[in-house]
Amino acid sequence: MSIRLYIGNLPKEEIDRQELQAVFAEEGDAVTTKLIKDRKTGKCRGFGFLTVNNDEQADQIIEKYNGQLFKDTPIKLEKALPRTKGEEGGEEQPQTPKPVLQGTSAPVPSSNKEGGRREKSKKSRRGGGGGGSARETAANVETEAIRPDPRWAAELEKLKEMLAAQATN
Repeated sequence: MSIRLYIGNLPKEEIDRQELQAVFAEEGDAVTTKLIKDRKTGKCRGFGFLTVNNDEQADQIIEKYNGQLFKDTPIKLEKALPRTKGEEGGEEQPQTPKPVLQGTSAPVPSSNKEGGRREKSKKSRRGGGGGGSARETAANVETEAIRPDPRWAAELEKLKEMLAAQATN
C-alpha cells in the first residue's frame, strides 16, 4: 500500500519536479514526487506530495529529510491527510488548523473555494433586515466546535474511553 507524504515550505518560485525528485534520489525509483503549481503563473504553490511504498519507508524518509534545505529553505515532511470530498477532481490543498477566536475555544469558520461563503449558511452578511438570530449563529458555532480535528480523532477517542473508565471507578 502506498503512503503519501506532504512536502511543505517549498519556495514559491519556478521549480521543476525533477529538482524536487533529485532531493529524494537516493531512495530509489520507489519514491515519486508531485509538485503543486499555480495554474496561471506556473510557480510552485509552496507544497507538493511524495509517494512511498510503505509506512516504514515513510517514517524513515520523514526522519531523514524533514528540515533538510531545498533552495535555502528547510522543507517540512509529514504524512498527508486523506482527500476530502470537495477535492476529488482538483488540486489538493494542505489541511491547516482553523484559527481560534480570542477568548473562546470555538474555531473560526473558514470559507470554501467557490464563493467565500460558509458551507452551512448561504445567507448574505450584508444589509440589516432578515438575517439569522444570534441564537442560530451560536448553535452553528457550537456544532462546528464539536467536530474534532481528524488528525487527532483516534487519540481523542482513547482519552474519552480512559476518562469514562475513571468515572466508573
